[in-house]
Amino acid sequence: MTTPRLKEKFKNEVCPKLKEQFNIENPMALPKLEKIVLNVGLGKQLEGTKVNATAKEQVLADLATITGQKAVMVKAKKSVSNFKVRAGYETGAMVTLRGSRMWTFFDRLIAVAIPRIKDFRGLKDNSFDGRGNYSFGITEQGIFPEIDMANAKFLHGMNITFVFKNSTNEITKEALKTIGMPFVKRDEA
Repeated sequence: MTTPRLKEKFKNEVCPKLKEQFNIENPMALPKLEKIVLNVGLGKQLEGTKVNATAKEQVLADLATITGQKAVMVKAKKSVSNFKVRAGYETGAMVTLRGSRMWTFFDRLIAVAIPRIKDFRGLKDNSFDGRGNYSFGITEQGIFPEIDMANAKFLHGMNITFVFKNSTNEITKEALKTIGMPFVKRDEA
């Protein structure tokens, strides 16, 4: 099996640049993209105690089509009366990507899907969590070419999180910029 293109780029271009720029001596201390997590919330599709069946099927099918991996339903951990949610209700779906599937998805995301966003000016560069992980949201699943929007029953967005190991916000930002993530400064967005 061939190594994904972005994994090679990360190893051959990004790591040496980060090593030099941030004076990282030990190769084991270099940042590493550990996983990519996709989350879809189904709060609006909640009908009583269950999620609308057609919405649930579509979200699971869409996530499986986009990622090439089966999605799992996520249940509420706590009851929240203002949102009419009880502990144990299915409230969303998620997929965790690792290894070559992660790198292949990342490549398709920045090369094909993100440029298809309507009126796209760039991703915000301030969506870091303080530990070097980056998250952003997508408002419509139709940016992925694998999704047939003619058969879609409803539109749903998703949150995508890049989880890094051995990293800080500055290092992750530089790594993502070098690999090709289209950032825009906060005041320009």
